[in-house]
Amino acid sequence: MSTATASYRDLTQTVTARLATLRASTPEVMMGFTELGRAATADGALDRKTKELIALALSVASRCEPCIGFHMRALVSIGVTRQEVDEMLGVTTYMGGGPSLMYAASTIAAFDELSREPAA
Repeated sequence: MSTATASYRDLTQTVTARLATLRASTPEVMMGFTELGRAATADGALDRKTKELIALALSVASRCEPCIGFHMRALVSIGVTRQEVDEMLGVTTYMGGGPSLMYAASTIAAFDELSREPAA
């Protein structure tokens, strides 16, 4: 992982805490972003899991480690399987080449970590 944090769980918690200043200084913007995310990932012609897999693919393609963590966390919570993630990563690697392949490895690490129960 290229970030200073030791895990995706830690990474998403750190980013969430850092975004608190933006929530305080620009609440309308942050509320709008949150609502955009809810609307964009709501079930429709595509189900939420498919939409989150698309978001995760874009996270890999844009090389955004925090995005990988947040979207993987959402996917794990709605029951994504390792096979679904692996197949999505195949398409992402096909379209993005070597750089996407490197982030695909990070994405598998995120799945493995976030699929386990958190430490007590």
